[in-house]
Amino acid sequence: MSVAKSPQKAKTPQPDNDWRLLLKLLPYARRYPRLLILSVILLIPVSFAGAIQPLIIGQSVSLLRQEPTWSFLQKLPLTNALHLLVGILFVTIIIRLIFAAVQGYLVQKMGQEITADVRQDLFIHITSLSVNFFQKTPVGSLVTRMTNDVEALGDVFASGAIGVVSDFISILVIIVTIFFLQWQLALMLVAMLIPVTALIIYFQQEYRKANYQVKEELSRLNSMLQENVTGINVVQLFRREKYNAELFRTVNLRYRKEVDRTIFHDSAVSATLEWISLVAIAGVLFLGGILVLKTGLNFGTLAAFVLYAQRLFNPLRQFADKFTMFQAGFTAIQRIGELMDKPIEIRDVENVTALDISIDPNLRGEIRFENVWFAYKSDEYVLKNLDFTIKPGEKIAFVGPTGAGKSSIIRLLCRLYEPSEGRILVDGIDIRQLSQAQLRKYVGVILQESFLFTGDVKRNITLGENYSLSEIQKAAQLTNVDRLIEDLPQGYNTELRERGSNLSGGQKQLLAFARAAIREPHVLVLDEATSSLDVITESLIQEALLHLLENRTAIIIAHRLSTIRDVDRIFVLKQGEIVESGSHEILLEKQGLYASLYQLQMLGKN
Repeated sequence: MSVAKSPQKAKTPQPDNDWRLLLKLLPYARRYPRLLILSVILLIPVSFAGAIQPLIIGQSVSLLRQEPTWSFLQKLPLTNALHLLVGILFVTIIIRLIFAAVQGYLVQKMGQEITADVRQDLFIHITSLSVNFFQKTPVGSLVTRMTNDVEALGDVFASGAIGVVSDFISILVIIVTIFFLQWQLALMLVAMLIPVTALIIYFQQEYRKANYQVKEELSRLNSMLQENVTGINVVQLFRREKYNAELFRTVNLRYRKEVDRTIFHDSAVSATLEWISLVAIAGVLFLGGILVLKTGLNFGTLAAFVLYAQRLFNPLRQFADKFTMFQAGFTAIQRIGELMDKPIEIRDVENVTALDISIDPNLRGEIRFENVWFAYKSDEYVLKNLDFTIKPGEKIAFVGPTGAGKSSIIRLLCRLYEPSEGRILVDGIDIRQLSQAQLRKYVGVILQESFLFTGDVKRNITLGENYSLSEIQKAAQLTNVDRLIEDLPQGYNTELRERGSNLSGGQKQLLAFARAAIREPHVLVLDEATSSLDVITESLIQEALLHLLENRTAIIIAHRLSTIRDVDRIFVLKQGEIVESGSHEILLEKQGLYASLYQLQMLGKN
């Protein structure tokens, strides 16, 4: 079976420095200053307790061998001195356990708070991006970043950011302590840290590159799964199960190979640190043995250094144990940062203009396009020099071949895109000077395919705004959908499944009409809004439209030219330009493009 070629692997972005990535979380950490400060303060007693314990054990060895010890211990009998050291060791263990437990709880709590904040900000940012972004970005990629990446980010902060600080403080305290204790052994241990650190930096960079590709391949897997689930009807009707399974197998294989690369680098770090820690202990015993023989180094100090060799490399060993989590988290921060850096193209100006609601409703609703050009891609204009005015209360229609630019006009009017050149005005005000909320309340749109959310019928009409039940019922009655709603099992409280799958296409479209009616827009746009309705339902809607369009400006896009015969004016589009305009009768008399389209449709009915 032939399989489509796999997409060329995207070049992995150069990974940022770990500290630079962690600094991106600093604004979120600043929201919880008490938790952050307390978490850092608690690291100090934990680190000092950990640094004292090898000293205590070393002093115990010295006491047993009757070597020089701390002065206050020499004044006590051997048994009492040992009991005292055991007591001090027990106190340090208790202190370390209690403070580490409290500190761990606080860090986890702050990590979850930050994770929730990042997820919320990411959701707000994504839903604020332009429609153009969503047309270029697969849904699966966004889902991966909202779920997997955000959770990985939370892990790196809860177990990583503060953990790095804790390990750094522990290493610093141990280094200072061992240099005071015996400088030759201390110098040897510190010297061994240098190559280890270099190896860790190398492996973490290689792991990061591999892990970034893992995330990209996972996004492709999720996108393919989402696409196949959404289009399952087409998949099964055209027997594409095996073909799509082969495509999925190809992507899945690439994903597995990238995961194998991360496993290799993860294992390399763990093996290196395990080997180097053993070498460090061997080095301490070797050099320490020489110092014992030549300089009289006592066995208590040597025993303490064996423990310090373990303690010094313990933070690095812990890093190795959590290496996968750390690098996955850093990759997540990088990927989330890339998404958060996407510019919000459609923004409200600082000082928005308010539409004058004191104007007579009968005189409101003027739409004016002034020399508007628009291109989805540079220099590939889909709309060219549009210059027209729709008068208040006028009913107009846009017709033309597929791809002529009809829907693009609506997207510009609703400010889902910005014009490349020119401007659009409503009631004499540039729409860029209005807030998006005000504009989209002013202009109501009913699309060809209505999207319904999971929830009851009421919430799908109000969409989260505050409307009373009587207002909802009034809108339903106005659009003749009230009888259909009342026939549902729980009426207005009937729960709708995802995408309204428990309703027919006609019922969903009727709810879309009620959704527009309740907001009482001054301009109503119908984008093929009745194309999915059966004859009976369409007759109900046509009756409702007589009331809904009263004293409102209406813009209608329709392929069935018979539905727009009674509008005031018809604009005929071809390749982004208005080539004809006038009433139905005038355009037929011109014998131009409109007349040709109309005659073709009439022939198709015969």
